[in-house]
Formats: sequence, C-alpha cells, structure tokens
Amino acid sequence: MNRPRCSTPPRRSVSAPGRAARARRSRTVGRLITATLVAAVLTVSGVLTARGTPSAGYLSVPADATPRPTTAPPTTASPADLSRILSLPPALAGHAIRRMPTQRHVVALTFNAAWNEQGVEEVLRVLDRYDVPATFFLTGQFAERHPDAARAMVTAGHGIASHSYSHPHMDELNRQARELEVRQADRALREAIGTPPLPFFRFPYGDTTPQEIAEVNALGFADIEWADDTNGYLGTAGGMTTQKVIARALRAVAPGAIIQMHVGTPRGTGTVLDAQALPQLIQSIRARGYRIADLRSLLVGAH
Repeated sequence: MNRPRCSTPPRRSVSAPGRAARARRSRTVGRLITATLVAAVLTVSGVLTARGTPSAGYLSVPADATPRPTTAPPTTASPADLSRILSLPPALAGHAIRRMPTQRHVVALTFNAAWNEQGVEEVLRVLDRYDVPATFFLTGQFAERHPDAARAMVTAGHGIASHSYSHPHMDELNRQARELEVRQADRALREAIGTPPLPFFRFPYGDTTPQEIAEVNALGFADIEWADDTNGYLGTAGGMTTQKVIARALRAVAPGAIIQMHVGTPRGTGTVLDAQALPQLIQSIRARGYRIADLRSLLVGAH
C-alpha cells in the first residue's frame, strides 16, 4: 500500500504572548519532571523509604487500583531503560490508567497518530489558539514516515508518547515480539524528535492484559489508556459527524477523564473529524467548568 509522502507542516504564526505562555508552561513542567527524577534516584539509592509509597508530590491512586507488579526490570536494561524506569512514579505502575486520579474538574486531551499527518496542522493551530496542552501517542512507523509532524508537536510544547511501533494486536505476539514493539517505537520516536519521549505507552486498540501491562512497566512505561474515544477516526463514511464526536467526548467528561482522539485518517482520505470538532469541544469542556490539564502532570502530581 502506498503511503502518503511526508510534508513539513507550515510554520505557524504565534503571538509573542502565546509563545511566552507556552515557554513558561514547558519550563514549569520540565522543572517538575526534573524534581521527580531526583526523587526517584534517591528512592533507588535507599535514601527514601518505602519505594512503593508515593511521595507527597505524586498523584494518589484510587483505592481499587491493582497493586504494583513485582516484575523486575529487564536484566539487559540499557541506560535509556533505566532512565525511564527511574522517571516512572510507582503509583503509575500495575494497572491501566484511564483517568487522572483526582477529584478536580480537569480532563486531558490525547491524540493517537498511526496513519498519516492529516489534521496535525489544524489540531496544533487550535491547541495554540486556546492555549491547551495535549499529549500525542505516536507509532514508531508514524514517526519514521512523518518526522516533521512529530517535531512540530514538540515545538508547539506538547508531550510525545508511544503507541507501539507497528500498531499490532499485542496479544497475538509473544513476549519477545511485544518487547521489540516497545523498544523499536521508543527508538523511532527518539530519532524523530531528538529527545526521549514520555514514559507513557498506549496499547494498540486498547487491548491490555495484566501480564502485558507488567511487561511494559518493566521497560519503564506507564500504561495510559482512555476513559472514552470520540470515534472521530471512523469519519463520515463510518457514520460519524463533528457533533457526534463532541457528544461522545462530553459524555466522558468527569474529574480526571482522559479523552482519546486521532489525527490522520485510516485510508489517507476524508475529513479528520477530531480536528474539525476540536474548537467547539474545548469551548464545551470549559463551559462545563472543567480545565484541560497536561497529562505530563501525572509524573509529578502537579495539576
């Protein structure tokens, strides 16, 4: 199947106040993540007690959350593996995360990218206009085909995370093949954006098992899923409209909800409904008294 050629998203014109606000937010998130890394290193060194107990900086986990697995890190852990493992708060391991553990009126917007870069430019423009953060979960193949789009997401100040390398059904693979999917995706994302991605992994199709989550955790990634999907990726051919996209997203709005959207289109043609619906969706979320939080705050409990 012929894949769309990669094209560089046009440079967006951003006002000085907008750039300053984005820079301040990025610096703040960076300082908080650095603080978490230091705490994690101290924990591993034995300076902090009870590694399984989150420090005051971490978000608390719901009482019914599955305990952290005892799966040890891979014996052949690379420096990159160790960096991710150290940066992964214990509270984020052992279960699929579908909501940020908070009672505050905040939600997080996330976008999967596995096909093409259609809609990326528009999504970034809308996010900038409303000064809203988002996290993009890219497959390794997307990063290889569209590195300019991946870098545009980073330049705009958003988080980048892994959605596997080739978007397979992970339960159809053996353990070694699943680990390869995680490692290849991480390598492709690093090469595309020039910096380590977030220690977040989203399973293709949302299919997870306790064993697979434990494997991903052992490689230093939290399993970040979603409370609901807009189904915008189905397009008009699949019976969706912008209003249906908005309605599905709004029905998920609750404290800490993680909403899943998509950029690109499966067949390379058609309208990216999630991009079209985004302005009204942001306005509707805010009209309900909710703030759109940065998913990276999971790493430091800072929202």
